[in-house]
Amino acid sequence: MKVIMSGNEAIARGAYEGGCQFASAYPGTPSTEILENMPQYKDDVYSEWAPNEKVAAEAAIGASIAGVRSFCAMKHVGVNVAADPIFTIAYTGVTGGFVIVSADDPGQHSSQNEQDNRNYAKAARLLMLEPSNSQECKDYMKMAFGLSERFDAPVLFHVTTRVCHSKGIVELGDREEHEYVPYKKQIEKYVSAPANAKKMRVNLETKLANMEAYANEAEINQPEWHSTKIGVVTSGISYQYAKETFGEDASYLKLGMTFPLPTDLIKDFCSKVDKVYVIEEMDPYLQEFLEIHGIECIGNQQIPKFDELNTDIVREALTGVKPESYDSELQSVVRPPTLCAGCPHRGFFQAIKKKKGLMINGDIGCYTLGANAPLSALDTAICMGASLSMAHGAAQAYKVAGAKTKAVGVLGDSTFFHSGITSLMDAVYNQSDSISVILDNRITGMTGHQQNPGTGFTLMGKPAPEVDIPALVKAVGIKEENIYTVNPLHLDEVDKVLDACIASEEPTVIITRWPCVLKKFSQQDLDEFKGLHQTQCHIIQDKCRNCKACVRTGCPALMSSKDDVVIDVNSCVGCTVCKQVCPFDAIEEVQR
Repeated sequence: MKVIMSGNEAIARGAYEGGCQFASAYPGTPSTEILENMPQYKDDVYSEWAPNEKVAAEAAIGASIAGVRSFCAMKHVGVNVAADPIFTIAYTGVTGGFVIVSADDPGQHSSQNEQDNRNYAKAARLLMLEPSNSQECKDYMKMAFGLSERFDAPVLFHVTTRVCHSKGIVELGDREEHEYVPYKKQIEKYVSAPANAKKMRVNLETKLANMEAYANEAEINQPEWHSTKIGVVTSGISYQYAKETFGEDASYLKLGMTFPLPTDLIKDFCSKVDKVYVIEEMDPYLQEFLEIHGIECIGNQQIPKFDELNTDIVREALTGVKPESYDSELQSVVRPPTLCAGCPHRGFFQAIKKKKGLMINGDIGCYTLGANAPLSALDTAICMGASLSMAHGAAQAYKVAGAKTKAVGVLGDSTFFHSGITSLMDAVYNQSDSISVILDNRITGMTGHQQNPGTGFTLMGKPAPEVDIPALVKAVGIKEENIYTVNPLHLDEVDKVLDACIASEEPTVIITRWPCVLKKFSQQDLDEFKGLHQTQCHIIQDKCRNCKACVRTGCPALMSSKDDVVIDVNSCVGCTVCKQVCPFDAIEEVQR
């Protein structure tokens, strides 16, 4: 049977067909849909969302050691979080096959940085596979479990945004059940204390030599011979760009296994062509390998060293042929990303941006958009969980400097569970006077509404215990009188709580609790949050002075012209933030 699948769907299918029994991930674009597609195989594969990528990797490692095939999935920056256990599992090896899916984001379509995680395979000494289309995503994923067991090693499965999200025809196969390996105690193998790790390190070199021997003969590392005037060494999605650029005017060494690299195969291929191009995205990973082995090649001397490639970029860089283009007098409307109409975060940012003398540290999520005009309410955004610890560090710095600036950290509920809890512990333990704000919108928002430990449901749809955020905050040491839970859409309430926290000399926590406007509401939501989306706001034009105060909230439901402001009835959900900021009482709330 053949079906059309995205790369992410195909990866999930490959795990299923490969006999995987355990899967874990933290959502992050472009990897999110991999785990979202696992529950359809719930009769054969257990899958779950983890609080963060390190936990996802550790859970999958535990499942592997226990004797089943397992994998974890994450975006490129998630591997940074999970690196600690991943580096060590390369030493210990596996029982059941274990795969780490790393989805890189060349061009930073939805990421705070751009990194080439092929370097992790080299640094951690992980066997690495790189598919270039959806069929290979399925086939290579299936293969990865077998290779993991064959070489007693974890496999890094490296994909990129274009592979993850592009669709192609995939031929499906049957599931191949993997026999459970009964657990037996192996202290020398799985206890990575220094005495054992020294032996593992020596053994790892033997494994790598065996992997390289396999790479030189592997079917997924094969030359495609056409004209020998040009030879292209490439892998992943770059292979597609290379083929579209040169067609049959070049020969190709398409590498599906890219660590360890097949030295003999690469040398043999390059010796049979007149000129060698290396086509790859981001870092010169393949190019440097060729140069180390004395092979002259052209790569990032001409191809851009950063951002996402495409066929036009590669063709122009290597052949000088520019893509055809057409000029138009029409200009597209600039639409920067913005918080949705009715987003609960808008109310909080509208209130806090009026406060003077604050350094407001943001985090990674929908609320990062609070940095954009007209809200302009954030000063920093670095990585998951950094907001609270950065606020603590800044608060201590201000104390030393004798400055009167107050430090604030702002992050979402899912990010708090991911890596904000330990940051809050740090602030409490070291007696900071920072303000920690947890924006609890009842779901993991930016990546597409995945469940988390605070939502009451698992990935597979089962009811689950909810983390009680106020109780958790109290448990790490915040005094009960310094914990405030507010409705972020009630601006006066938020304003008063902010004043109390700014005046405090102790660490304080504000929890804003209101569901994401796009959330599929559970019965619990409807019971707790009365009046959800039952009203809309309407401008009384006779009272409106066109002062644009409402427009400066940044709500996309408000449409402004030179002469007036109107509210789009198809977007407005009656959050009333615009009504509260209007100085002329020109906005009323009406039933939908």
